[in-house]
Amino acid sequence: MKNPDEVDKEEIIKFAAMAEEWWDPEGKFKPLHMLNPCRIRYIVNQIKGNFQFDKDKINPFQGLRILDIGCGGGLLSEPMSRLGASVVGVDPVAKNISVAKLHAKQVGLNIDYRVSTAEDLLEQNELFDVILNMEVIEHVPKPEQYLKTCSELLKPGGLMTCSTINRNSKSYLWAIIGAEYVMRWLPKNTHEWKKFIKPEELALLLATNNLELVDTKGFVFSFFQWDWGLSTSDFSVNYVTTSVKK
Repeated sequence: MKNPDEVDKEEIIKFAAMAEEWWDPEGKFKPLHMLNPCRIRYIVNQIKGNFQFDKDKINPFQGLRILDIGCGGGLLSEPMSRLGASVVGVDPVAKNISVAKLHAKQVGLNIDYRVSTAEDLLEQNELFDVILNMEVIEHVPKPEQYLKTCSELLKPGGLMTCSTINRNSKSYLWAIIGAEYVMRWLPKNTHEWKKFIKPEELALLLATNNLELVDTKGFVFSFFQWDWGLSTSDFSVNYVTTSVKK
C-alpha cells in the first residue's frame, strides 16, 4: 500500500488480532453478526431504489460493480456477490483477506479480495457503481480525505452507504462502556469516542465531496426483541447514510 496516512496502523494491529473469528457468530464479531441482517436489508433496499432492476431476475445486481471497503472477513461482500454483483473487497489487514478468500472459496463465490485501501484503488483508476463504507470512517485518521477518495471512486450517479457512530454521551455509554465493558460484545478499546462522527458532521463532509445525502436511518437495538432494527428518527448511537455522486 502506498498511502500509510489512509490507515491507522494501530487499527490494523487491533483487527488483525481478531481476524480468525470473523465467521464465528458467537466470537468477537458477534455484534456484527447480529447487526448484519439489518445492514443487508438497508443496503439492498437503497441499491434497488437507485438503480433499475428486473424484479424477476435471480441475480438482480448483475452488472453492478460494488466496492466493500474494510470488508473484513466478507460478511457484506458475500451477500452482494450472491445477488449477482461483481464485488471487490478491500481491507488493509492481510489476515482478514486470507479469511475472506478462504470462506468465499468454501461457499463457491468468486469475489475479488485484495489487501488494499481506497486510496490504492484510486491510484489504479478504479471506478464503482456502489461503495459499501460500513463501520470504517470512525477508524481512519483523516475522515475528510477518506471521503474525498471514496467520492472519486464512484461513477456519476453511483451510490455509497456509510455507517458509523454518533459522538455524544449516549454513544459513549452504549458503544463503549456498554458494548466493550458491560456486555463484552467487543474487545476493550475497539473504538475511540473522539473519532465518532455526528450526523451533521458527516452530512457536511459528504456535501463538500460532491455526494448528495439522500437517506439517513438509525440502527437501533431492541433489548426486548434482542435484535436490530431501523429508525427514521433515532440516530443517537449507530446510524447509516446513503449518498449519491452528483
